[in-house]
Amino acid sequence: MKGIITVLGKDRVGIMAAVCNYLAKEGINILDISQTIVSGYFNMMMVVDLTTCTHKFEDVVDELKKCGEEIGVDVRLQREDIFNSMHRI
Repeated sequence: MKGIITVLGKDRVGIMAAVCNYLAKEGINILDISQTIVSGYFNMMMVVDLTTCTHKFEDVVDELKKCGEEIGVDVRLQREDIFNSMHRI
């Protein structure tokens, strides 16, 4: 299963490291990644493969949210199909 992770917040050192370390620990592979910093605000979007992750999707959503709270950013994970449906024009 593929998912879309978005990370938004005030830029600071260690945002990518914290998110990527969590993903690596859980066996979640990053398939594509885009990041920008605009006027001091960090914005990252990742397409990830959750096929080898052993935790429930909902648990990963909660853990990523907690990870973001610890570093002061908003981290969200959505299923790719739901993300695509929500962002169709």
